[in-house]
Amino acid sequence: MALLYADEHFPAPVVEELRRLGHDVTTVQETGHAGLKWPDSEVLKDATERGRALLTLNRRDFIRLHGENPNHAGVIACTQNLDFVDLAKRIDAAIHAETTLAGRVIRVYRPQS
Repeated sequence: MALLYADEHFPAPVVEELRRLGHDVTTVQETGHAGLKWPDSEVLKDATERGRALLTLNRRDFIRLHGENPNHAGVIACTQNLDFVDLAKRIDAAIHAETTLAGRVIRVYRPQS
């Protein structure tokens, strides 16, 4: 089980499936920060202060932020996958393959056609 924080644009069905798989997932919407147009650095800071790895589809920006400051609770950067159950299972498998998420960027890709 991982403590996760889904950014504002992360698909809700994936969040629900991750919860079903046993993960503790909080969303930007649930924290009351949705629609504030926070810079990505603030989203990552908030996730880290909450002790949660960030779930995002915004791979480029958060991988860049990791390069600037790797002191965070983790970033799980995903490619868009409209099969939400599959994406949740891929995230779950990636989490279980790691000993820690802190300071790491975990890339989760959609299956190749």
